[in-house]
Amino acid sequence: MDLAYIPSPSSGVIYLGPIPLRGYAFCIIIGVFVAVWLGGRRWVARGGRVGTVADIAVWAVPFGLVGGRLYHVITDYELYFTDGRNWVDAFKIWEGGLGIWGAVALGGVGAWIGCRRRGIPLPAYADAIAPGIAFAQAIGRWGNWFNQELYGKATTLPWGLKIDADADAGRVAGTYHPTFLYESLWCVGVAVLVIWADRRFKLGHGRAFALYVAAYTVGRFWTEYLRVDDAHHVLGMRLNNWTSIVVFIGAVVYMVLSAKRAPGRETVVEPAAVEDGADTPESAESAESAENAEGTKAAKDTDTTVSPEAEPSK
Repeated sequence: MDLAYIPSPSSGVIYLGPIPLRGYAFCIIIGVFVAVWLGGRRWVARGGRVGTVADIAVWAVPFGLVGGRLYHVITDYELYFTDGRNWVDAFKIWEGGLGIWGAVALGGVGAWIGCRRRGIPLPAYADAIAPGIAFAQAIGRWGNWFNQELYGKATTLPWGLKIDADADAGRVAGTYHPTFLYESLWCVGVAVLVIWADRRFKLGHGRAFALYVAAYTVGRFWTEYLRVDDAHHVLGMRLNNWTSIVVFIGAVVYMVLSAKRAPGRETVVEPAAVEDGADTPESAESAESAENAEGTKAAKDTDTTVSPEAEPSK
């Protein structure tokens, strides 16, 4: 008998009259708002305009949702296009099923379109939004909790996740590793790591985003190993484990090559903001240094000036 466990909601939907309020959808929406809000603050701190991140997100978010769904449907096509399945279910995004790999890839295409329209370098935008994406993933993973999906192996640990039986969904009652929680906590750690490293090392030219990608794939490899839901296997490993390895290597290689080719951080991230008279971080630092220098010089001049009253008696 399990003495302690994490309960699962009996239903992932609450009805407000005839209107269904789905927990999975709310988690995705809240995550998007957090990513845009934090990304906007970071963008302005780098010298960009207020509202630019939100404007580009209008392109990135829809592309990301489509990409995430496409990746899921393609890699789990048997859920929608085999005998006894209804292909219409492939469009029911509210029932769960978004692949982060497809979401980031196609979301990046949408962001590129938005950046190109504004004359903004995509790597700079990606650096600003990177920790927000990690926080969004942390929040979005709770949608899996509402849907009782993507859990891990059976466990007797006190933080095991209680799953209800559902023959249609292929669920067997029991307590399992809450991989949604593991990944959520990992993503919070990734976001904090990127924010710290960005401040400490002044990452630029896409390296903050690459750090997010590399750090995320490490945790994803582990949580993917724990999961027991059906998945395609290649050479004995789940497809997403191989994807994590390939993406991790790509992110690390990008960081190394980028640091050699373009060290430091971009001086200007949004030309229009400079035309508006906004200070870039570098110009702000220069101005502060100049003010400090002027203050130091004035203090020295004051110290070296001897007032008549202070002159010694002769």
